[in-house]
Amino acid sequence: MRFVLVLMGFILAALAPAGAAHTPTHVAAAPRADQPRPLGHFEDWTAATHLEGGHTVCYAFTRVRNSSLKIPGRGEVVLTVTERPTGRDMVAISAGYPYGAGAVVRVQIERAAFEFYTAQRSAFARDGHAVVAAMRHRRDLVAHGPAPHAGQVGDSFSLRGFDLAYAAIVKACPAK
Repeated sequence: MRFVLVLMGFILAALAPAGAAHTPTHVAAAPRADQPRPLGHFEDWTAATHLEGGHTVCYAFTRVRNSSLKIPGRGEVVLTVTERPTGRDMVAISAGYPYGAGAVVRVQIERAAFEFYTAQRSAFARDGHAVVAAMRHRRDLVAHGPAPHAGQVGDSFSLRGFDLAYAAIVKACPAK
């Protein structure tokens, strides 16, 4: 297929009027100001910023390492910590499927346990500061939540690199 496209390009260039072969067919769009700007990759974590309503928002995230249950059609499962001017240490888990009304996700970080409330496809920490403190200098976080049809799903996330990613977002978005 690639060969056919290259061949068609050569044929069109040969048939074009003189000088037209050097005319650009498209102009690259300028990057949008609200596009994510990477701060770096830190082992299993990535840190970045983006503009939201004219304010810089900083976040660090990691993708699920493994799940106890395979759910057909499940979207990405991501653990995120966000720093905004209006809120610090906001911890969320995107489940990759919608939660039922009133669902609760239980998060375990070694001996510390937390309940996250849910809304649509995400679970949110009630006390993000406490969750972030528990995540620091730890290895794993496991979230247990209701599966879409029945039962429970356990999602494991690596915390390797979290400390460095967190330091990067706090530096880029310092508390006011």
